Amino acid sequence: MSADNLSGMATRRTKTKSSEGWLLLIYKVPSESSRARVAVWRELKRLGGFYVQQAVCVLPDRGELRAGMEKVRERVTELGGSSVFLTLTEVDDDAREQFVEGFRVQSAKEYAEIVEECETKFVKEIEFERFRENYTFEEAEEIRQDLEKLRRWLAKVEDRDWMDADGKELARAKVADCERLLEEFEADVYERTEGKI
Repeated sequence: MSADNLSGMATRRTKTKSSEGWLLLIYKVPSESSRARVAVWRELKRLGGFYVQQAVCVLPDRGELRAGMEKVRERVTELGGSSVFLTLTEVDDDAREQFVEGFRVQSAKEYAEIVEECETKFVKEIEFERFRENYTFEEAEEIRQDLEKLRRWLAKVEDRDWMDADGKELARAKVADCERLLEEFEADVYERTEGKI
C-alpha cells in the first residue's frame, strides 16, 4: 500500500505502515556534563526524533535514520556515555499511537513556528524598511537571505513530517506570501534606484 493510499484512509493517516518498525535509542551521558546532554539532544532533534521520555528517543525505521542513529550512538560513546539501540517490529497499538501522535504534534509545532516567523519577523522587517524608506539593494538582499532560511527550514520540517501533521499547507502559504512581499519590495527598490537612471 502506498503512502498516498494510507493518507487517504479514515482510520489512520500516517506515512508509516503498521508493519514498519521503529528505531529506539536509550542512552546515558555523564550527568555532570550539560554540554554532552545538549549535544546528543540536538543531534536527535535534527534527525526528527521523538522523545518518549528523558533519554529515550524513537524514530521510524528508515535507512537514513538508522545511519543517523548510529552516528548519535558514536557521539554518546565519545562523550563518555552508553546507549542501547533497538529495532522494534511489534509495537502495541497504544504505543504506536503515542509515537504517531508525538511526531504529529512535534511537526505541527515546527510548522506553527515557521508561520509565526513569517508573520512577525519577515513581514515586520519589510514593513519597517518601507517605513524607513530604506530601498537599497543591500537591504533587499539581506531580506532575500531570510527568505532562503525560511525555505530551508520548511524543507527540513517537511522531510521530518512522516505522519502528515497539521499546519504544512499554512506554512507553505505563509512562505509563499513572504516571497510575494519580497518581490514587491525588490520591484520598489529597482524603481527607486535603477529606474531613476
